[in-house]
Amino acid sequence: MEESSSRRRESTFSLAVRDDYSASEVQQLFTAIPALNEAASYLAHTTSYFTRCFPGSAGDVEPDEGQELMTLVSEQDTRSLYERESTVSEQVGDNTSSSINEEMSASSVGSSSPWLSARIFQNGSSIFKDLVDRARKTVRGSADDIGWLQQATDMPPVEDGTKRFQEILESIRNNEHKLPNSVVYLLVPGLFSNHGPLYFVNTKTYFSKMGLACHIARIHSEASVEKNAREIKQYIEEIFWGSQKRVLLLGHSKGGVDAAAALSLYWSDLKDKVAGLALAQSPYGGSPIASDILREGQLGDYVSLRKIMEVLICKIIKGDLQALEDLTYERRKEFLRKHPLPQELPVVSFHTEAGIVPGVLATLSPVAHAELPIITSLADGQPAKLPVVMPLGAAMAACAQLLQVRYREKSDGLVTRRDAEVPGSVVVRPEQKLDHAWMVYSSPNNEPVETDASKVCEALLTLLVEVAQKRRHEISNKDE
Repeated sequence: MEESSSRRRESTFSLAVRDDYSASEVQQLFTAIPALNEAASYLAHTTSYFTRCFPGSAGDVEPDEGQELMTLVSEQDTRSLYERESTVSEQVGDNTSSSINEEMSASSVGSSSPWLSARIFQNGSSIFKDLVDRARKTVRGSADDIGWLQQATDMPPVEDGTKRFQEILESIRNNEHKLPNSVVYLLVPGLFSNHGPLYFVNTKTYFSKMGLACHIARIHSEASVEKNAREIKQYIEEIFWGSQKRVLLLGHSKGGVDAAAALSLYWSDLKDKVAGLALAQSPYGGSPIASDILREGQLGDYVSLRKIMEVLICKIIKGDLQALEDLTYERRKEFLRKHPLPQELPVVSFHTEAGIVPGVLATLSPVAHAELPIITSLADGQPAKLPVVMPLGAAMAACAQLLQVRYREKSDGLVTRRDAEVPGSVVVRPEQKLDHAWMVYSSPNNEPVETDASKVCEALLTLLVEVAQKRRHEISNKDE
């Protein structure tokens, strides 16, 4: 008995080694979360056993001990059925025996037929294989996509402008403002900005008090990137023809992606109307949050996660699911290969890291104001909106901690630092802990200059003006 048990264990182990889903391979694939290695190994061994034990489920593999056991049980069941059929025949007569004989024969054929057993267990092993595939894809997530812009050899290098940015920010602290009024400033908000009534409002007011022409692009932020790109193009042309001044753009989050797409797609029409582009916390390379939610072939498909997001964005928020799809790594790679930013365009990219200390997670501040649609409408037929206060600070800290644990990547809660660096740009990498929603908070009066959204935007645009001047000087020298 001990020898038989030992031989069975050896057989199971050899099957697991031969199978494509070996424990060592699964451990390599699940390095992102070491705690899942044991569970993944168990799934692999289970799948291997079911795949190899039953005929027809693993190609031309020879029958093993488990398969012989199945055959033996089938033969015993068949003999038992015929013995029962004979006994019943003697008791109830030939007619009844004949019908029972047919029923028993069909049952015995079904239980002993190799092709039927193979078909049943082939389907079972296929389910296990699909489950393992989905588990591997889910846990692996975006590990192979984060930072792909830095790994691409055909992308231009970046320049570090953090030191100069800090010098400009210190000058602003001392009330030294250098932004010119010879251009018009266009602020492009990010995803769900239609529901943030204070989004960029403080910054626009701040610029206006300095005598600068500043506008907020009122686009439908939950629309696709290409749709918003067309609307931004129209904004730029209207501003230019109305003021005869070129436009400096600053886009936050998806707004930076939309603005960059407008310049990439319509550069021939806009090159004489745009002075530069600044992107703040924009998922230029893609977002792991968007990719992990919408990735096909993962465990989330079993609970229709994509359908849930579609209802949330399309039905409740009245947006377009493509707005989120356009921020996935797959879509960003496809778009940037076809439509890179023009090399002569001055670009500044800015990214931060969210604080994940327990104090940030425990508190419900800072907060952001939002207006969410409700089901009922007002008497005049206009859709009603419900004003709410959202503790985005704690939510961003939780997301940043999740990305840190899962991918070992620093992020602002939604965008990793590496994915926010635009190739060919001057990159600002501040040490201040600023999460992704920093731009939409209500800034208190006692907030330090390092975290004041309006002053940071001023510093970014001032740096962009210097980069543009330096770029024009270099071009003029080459022409001479």
